[in-house]
Amino acid sequence: MLLAVGMFGFSFAMVPLYELVCSVTGTNSIATNASTKTSGLETREVDSERWITVEFDATINGNLAVEFRPGTRRLKIHPGEMQSLVYHAKNLTDKKITLQAVPGITPWQATEHLHKIECFCFSQQTLEAGEAVEMPLRFYVDSDLPKQFERMTLSYSIMNIEGVIDAPEFELK
Repeated sequence: MLLAVGMFGFSFAMVPLYELVCSVTGTNSIATNASTKTSGLETREVDSERWITVEFDATINGNLAVEFRPGTRRLKIHPGEMQSLVYHAKNLTDKKITLQAVPGITPWQATEHLHKIECFCFSQQTLEAGEAVEMPLRFYVDSDLPKQFERMTLSYSIMNIEGVIDAPEFELK
């Protein structure tokens, strides 16, 4: 019983724990990416001699009844060039749900070079029953991304922040 209660509590703590670990380590952080909304915009240089392929991926965490996909699967871009696209999400249930997208970048060495200016991952997304939305993403890749990286993938895993199951009320003694 204690193991089940512990696992249930841990599932609620995943998003805050992820944010804490990422803010300490400086990798794939929602908070870190949110803080880069305006930094470097004025001094950004476009490297028109170089191309980088950025691929976009979407994963639905758990047995969540939603559609979630990028509107564009792949972009070939110049470093420093501002890019915009959308991700599509649709609630397939008859209940309101609140979602959080958690980003990941591969190779991990490229993480500090991808700057999200506007991202649905900066905040939770609430979808009414049957509601479909387009969620914007604006970003650029630093011109100082090492030359060895010609391809990167930006992945989002979307999860329901509300309880997946309703737990009965109980008291610990």
